[in-house]
Amino acid sequence: MYSILEKFIRSKGDISSQEMETVKSFFTKLTTERNEILIQYDQVCRYYYFINKGCIRLFTTTKDGADTSRYFAFEGSFATALPSFIDQKPAHEYLQTIEKSELLCISRRDFYHLVETIPQFAKVYTEILELGFIVAQKRIYGFQGFDAFEKVKWLIEHQPQLLLRVSNKMAASYLGISPSTLSRIKSKL
Repeated sequence: MYSILEKFIRSKGDISSQEMETVKSFFTKLTTERNEILIQYDQVCRYYYFINKGCIRLFTTTKDGADTSRYFAFEGSFATALPSFIDQKPAHEYLQTIEKSELLCISRRDFYHLVETIPQFAKVYTEILELGFIVAQKRIYGFQGFDAFEKVKWLIEHQPQLLLRVSNKMAASYLGISPSTLSRIKSKL
């Protein structure tokens, strides 16, 4: 149950067996169904999730009810509504599993306890923040001035599993194009 998390943490540097056991002891298993909402809009985020199996999507909803996907996280990565998790103010997005998922969750209090007491876990947190920033920047700068075809090519190059695992509707909302445009482009590739 904890082998993927352990591998992830060990990939970031040396951690003692005792520290690893301490880290694992703060995580609890959560099994979800497809399309289960983990965090509602305007709910304060109290948990960080590590994905053993499945996929988590962060999204917002427009005034007319359309979803806009902002981020997808797959196996072997962490996900949460980070601004709400950090400042404990209501989230301005939803967090949803889009597949049946097996997650390991940790409370905010326990997460920051590990950051403060286990240097290797603090390093993991720093890398999570840095990676999140880099992915967001690549997406923003990568999409500036791109037409729909170039956006899909960018996605294939930088996040190929997204097109394989996520519905056209969700992928299109992430790219800022219509599902029919995405289908047309995919048929040409």
